[in-house]
Amino acid sequence: MQEVDKSLPEFLRQKREFSSQYTRTCRLDIGQRQNILHVLGTTLKANLTRSAPPKTKYFSVKCTPNVEYIISPLPKATSYLSPVPLMDNSVLLISMKEASDHSQNYTNDKLSVWYYGTDKNVLDRAVLHLTAVEISLDVDADRDGVVEKSSPNKDTWKWGPNGHGAILLVNCDSESVHRKRPDSEREHVILASDVRDMSEMVLRTKGPPELPEGYKLVLHICQSDAEKCRVFICSGEHYPLVLSSAALSTEIPYLGNDEIKFYVEGTKFPDKDFDGLIKINLSLLEPICDGIPETPIFTDTVVFRVAPWIMTPNTLKPLEVFVCSTKDNYKFLEGMKSLVVRSGCKLNTLYEYFNRGDRWMQDELEFGYIDSPHHSFPVVLDSPRDGQLNDFPYHVLLGPDFGYVTRVPKRKDVSSLDSFGNLEVSPPVTVNGKHYPLGRIIIGVAFPTAANGRNMTKVVQDFLWAQAVQKPIALYSDWLEVGHVDEFMSFVPAKDRKGFRLLLASPDAAYKLFKNLQNDGHGYAKLFEDIPEEGTITVNEILTDRQLQNENNYVQSCIDWNRDVLKKELELDDEDIIDLPILFKLVVHDGQYRALAYYPDMVNMIVLGKNLGIPKPFGPKVNGECALEQRWSH
Repeated sequence: MQEVDKSLPEFLRQKREFSSQYTRTCRLDIGQRQNILHVLGTTLKANLTRSAPPKTKYFSVKCTPNVEYIISPLPKATSYLSPVPLMDNSVLLISMKEASDHSQNYTNDKLSVWYYGTDKNVLDRAVLHLTAVEISLDVDADRDGVVEKSSPNKDTWKWGPNGHGAILLVNCDSESVHRKRPDSEREHVILASDVRDMSEMVLRTKGPPELPEGYKLVLHICQSDAEKCRVFICSGEHYPLVLSSAALSTEIPYLGNDEIKFYVEGTKFPDKDFDGLIKINLSLLEPICDGIPETPIFTDTVVFRVAPWIMTPNTLKPLEVFVCSTKDNYKFLEGMKSLVVRSGCKLNTLYEYFNRGDRWMQDELEFGYIDSPHHSFPVVLDSPRDGQLNDFPYHVLLGPDFGYVTRVPKRKDVSSLDSFGNLEVSPPVTVNGKHYPLGRIIIGVAFPTAANGRNMTKVVQDFLWAQAVQKPIALYSDWLEVGHVDEFMSFVPAKDRKGFRLLLASPDAAYKLFKNLQNDGHGYAKLFEDIPEEGTITVNEILTDRQLQNENNYVQSCIDWNRDVLKKELELDDEDIIDLPILFKLVVHDGQYRALAYYPDMVNMIVLGKNLGIPKPFGPKVNGECALEQRWSH
């Protein structure tokens, strides 16, 4: 062994480094050989007083070149190669420079502590025989798609483009197209392609070919986290399940200078009782003797966050459009096909044998996606509405790289507000300096003071809030008969300002338009001329209907309340909002007045990039053209 001089500056540098490392206590036993397995990057802490023989006054330390140590507290002398006084709080901090490289059951890496009496006569010594191994459980903590080695941020998580921490996808698609079932509900990997949906985790080791007898590497997870993820190990062409809610720990082979790949899948999305964070641990266990359990001497931890479900705004250019064919909507389908082809999209038609007469595709589901540095895929959110289209999201959309998620209420208290016409998302916005690059989710609920109001069911609201990245905005929509936010608002892309415009239904704008028509001598122009079964009504009749005016004053106040909320929560100016001339009428529902559009609701449109599919309002005609359509075109 060599004696290495340690000057004060070097000592202080090492003390700072040692203090930041994982530290474990080890004993010093005099008179017998001690074999210690040391993990690189950690510190061994030995109490020098505890093992000192009686009447010890001084001590000294010797070690081989691969071993480093410091004494605390710092000796007063500038060098402590010579025996230094033993104090009650004297400790030795030990580390090693690199992994041991030997094939025998012994090591040449040693450290010895010599104890001296009053006259500096040798009383005894303690010798440590050290074997160093390098152990690192690694993930893609810097989110570049590569599992880097020993990232300092692998056990923490931070949001944002400058953040860190590994991302985990919920494996909610189905690799099997025959017996459909989300892959996260299967007990095994059915196809090798399934691991693309999982996050890679790597165990890297370096050191002797084998660990000393009795030592074990164990991968483990707590019960609550095991209910939200599973871990598979790569074994050739197979991927056995090693961690789950039924197996919280498993022994992992030590392979010397090699690595083992694992694949981790999420099984649950963030929700009210789950913040999305998951910890996976690898521990090195040390044996005591036969019949006594091993004890952990080192634990490495990695943290994942389950990727949130992200909803896409209608201002993005779509790839596909889904519509329902029913026995009475062939004209609608002809117009939709023309619009979709002109917009460069693919039209998917669901025929009546499957939709069973349910045409409201928008109300049954909402499209979104999940994303990570290594993979992303669309995920459909199925509403609790459960109409005749109930089977469509699961049995048709679920498949390879197309996921499925739903939330089922515990009680059968589903209302019209649980249909997903009542679920929208804004384009990207910045509000009070906080950027929402994925926009903000918008839902409709009852007015806060409503005694018997309808609300979106709690399990769906909890799910949407828990995704975090698209912080929801609650609007008042219960004043509507159907109760959907898409009946009075929509977004369209724009080239200026914030890149979009908010469209709002406006009875005030409708009355202003009709009064201008009357002033221009068009008071006898009729609405619904092209719908004989509806019955026509003139502009003059609408303007003299005091009850209708009162009803629309009420509707306008409801929309204005929502307008103020949207301006605040999306940081909009009046120039970012376009008012569309739409009238409403009140009907009695469950003893309460609620509103329906008086004529087809133009704001309830489909946005296909630059092309808009707008409901035909059948408004009053002036010179052969609908005045409402002319107003929109301007």
